[in-house]
Amino acid sequence: MKIFNYEKANILIVDDNPTNLKVLSDTISSLGWEILIATDGESAIEQAEYALPDLILLDVMMPGMDGFQTCTELKKKSATQDIPVIFLTALTDQFDKVLGFSTGAVDYITKPFQLDEVLVRIQVHLKLRSLTKQLEVQNQELDKRVEERTKELSITLEQLKQSQLHLVQSEKLSALGELVAGVSHEINNPLNFVIGNFEFLNSYITAFKEHFRLYHQHYPDPVIDITEHTRLIELEQMYEDIPKLMSSINTGLTRIHAISDSLRTFSRLDISRKTVFDIHEGLDSTLMILSHRLKGNELPSKIEVIKDYGNIPQIECYPEQINQVFMNIIANSIDALSEKSVDIKKMNTILISTEFNQENKSIIVTIKDNGIGMPIEIQKQIFEPFFTTKPRGKGTGLGLSISRQIIEENHNGKLRCASVLNESTQFFIEIPLK
Repeated sequence: MKIFNYEKANILIVDDNPTNLKVLSDTISSLGWEILIATDGESAIEQAEYALPDLILLDVMMPGMDGFQTCTELKKKSATQDIPVIFLTALTDQFDKVLGFSTGAVDYITKPFQLDEVLVRIQVHLKLRSLTKQLEVQNQELDKRVEERTKELSITLEQLKQSQLHLVQSEKLSALGELVAGVSHEINNPLNFVIGNFEFLNSYITAFKEHFRLYHQHYPDPVIDITEHTRLIELEQMYEDIPKLMSSINTGLTRIHAISDSLRTFSRLDISRKTVFDIHEGLDSTLMILSHRLKGNELPSKIEVIKDYGNIPQIECYPEQINQVFMNIIANSIDALSEKSVDIKKMNTILISTEFNQENKSIIVTIKDNGIGMPIEIQKQIFEPFFTTKPRGKGTGLGLSISRQIIEENHNGKLRCASVLNESTQFFIEIPLK
């Protein structure tokens, strides 16, 4: 807004008396103010809307529309409502003065008027007009500065939130990865020792069995002490149980070895840059880590994981981050199933499917559970940082927001959710091959 200069103001004089018009216009114009003239209310309103004068001197007693009506109409219009109006009239009654101010006038001068008084009042109201305009300009500038500052603060706040998310994500992934990698390493050392010695133990036991067989073959009638001891230790039963026992031990060692490999696959701490990765390997390692929760310890019945893996190529990604996304979403599915009311006829299921989108050159992973679902209001907020529906202390509200950040920002992919209340929830993860 332009600063108003009251010394170069435009003044509209409205009077049906030519003498009054001439005296006022000559006197006012001699002081450098520009003069506009109207002789009735209608033309005064037209000129005011067109020229937007800085002040209006308005006669009350005019033919047709009088000054009070004219002022009322001027104050109704947005373009002219702020223009100060000074009444000039021979009416001296207190009621007329009150009526003049009530219509929106700023001053009231009675006739016959003194020119000096008129000029002084014009100067006062023009100065007030100037100060008002300056105040408006300052307010606008202040509003603009406040808006700009608010915008800057909003940007800063968003940056802080993103930095916090990055920090939490980094620390969370790092801590989890180090923990998993550490556990895997600690398991591997004694595991390798046991697996290595198990082969020797198995061969020793086989040799002992063969030796005892030969001994029994050539000495079929041992002394009474050996016969009694054979009965006490149930040697025949031992011969039958030892192969079963060795097979069970071997199965357990194989299982532990598979878990250790899954932990190492999940953490992938040795990879700090994008590398080629098998999505199915990541999903399987995540399911292995969560297997204790899938067995029904927290549920009336165990969870059946249905895999519908397609023929998909490997992708270029950060494996540790992708595994973290799988962990967050599958863990949420388990939580949703744990909140579902008992329904014997309805098996708890998590369906995991993968497919290759030939058109977009991307992998699509769908993870769907038949849990409690979510209302629309919740679905709109689940990816917001720190939003959680879990009780205090049960969740940070960062899992899904971090997952979206990993997929969409770090891998230029897409993460979406669709849910039907009391029926199911499914997440769609789309990751480009490169």
